[in-house]
Amino acid sequence: MPAARSRAPLGQAEADVLRIVADARTPVFVTEFAGGRRRYSYWRPLDSRTGRGGCYVALPTAACDALHAAGRITLGEAVTDPTRTTYRVRAAREASASARAERRWARAA
Repeated sequence: MPAARSRAPLGQAEADVLRIVADARTPVFVTEFAGGRRRYSYWRPLDSRTGRGGCYVALPTAACDALHAAGRITLGEAVTDPTRTTYRVRAAREASASARAERRWARAA
């Protein structure tokens, strides 16, 4: 993953998606159907206080695809059935400070 691409400014839709994906309490999945259509979604639990939720929520495909292309989200192992393939979506880990320092020193040398 090129560092310059991963640090590009995010639009509002991408920032919202990344916030949801990065929340460990909210498992996000992408389903790719046989025709090539993709749908990113997560389960919104029922909020007993407001009575809202208890449903699947779709995320904007274009924003998710842009984050994936930029290396900001990754896909887990595929679970395949005859009509679709499903992947777990996770936020990409940023390089550790020591790894960044090593790359900086390597470029300086």
